Amino acid sequence: MTPPSVGDGRHLWALARDCGLDVNSPYAYTLWCRDFAGTSVVARDPGGRVRGFVTGYVRPDSPDTYFLWQVGVHAAARGRGLARQMLDHIGDRVAERGLRHLEATVTPDNTASRALFASFARDRGASAEWTPLFDTCHFPQDGPEEHPPEELVRIGPLVP
Repeated sequence: MTPPSVGDGRHLWALARDCGLDVNSPYAYTLWCRDFAGTSVVARDPGGRVRGFVTGYVRPDSPDTYFLWQVGVHAAARGRGLARQMLDHIGDRVAERGLRHLEATVTPDNTASRALFASFARDRGASAEWTPLFDTCHFPQDGPEEHPPEELVRIGPLVP
């Protein structure tokens, strides 16, 4: 697992699309790989193809908190614990930098992500607090689907 490079942006975009994540522009992923490489990670298969990624950043108004933006795992790599390996990798990296909390948002029906974050907190001896963050009224209502609410999970304290 390594930090992403600018050349990985297009691969993260395609993987996010293929995983059914909220997809940002290809430009945003490329910029992310430049500006937030130090707080993101990519996992590659033996042939060098991107098979997973975690993107995140340090919250400007809460400099002890890492916000995990997206986790994506290629269909061919699912069921092997890759999401958890990447989360552990990024968790270790941010804890070594002195960050004390990890935050992410999850929709109420995303049982896989809820289980991932719960096991991460449990195995690190940290608490995981779930609170409402964004309701459907915070998202545009003119698309084909209504965006579900997002709950915030705050995990901590993180220790190196």
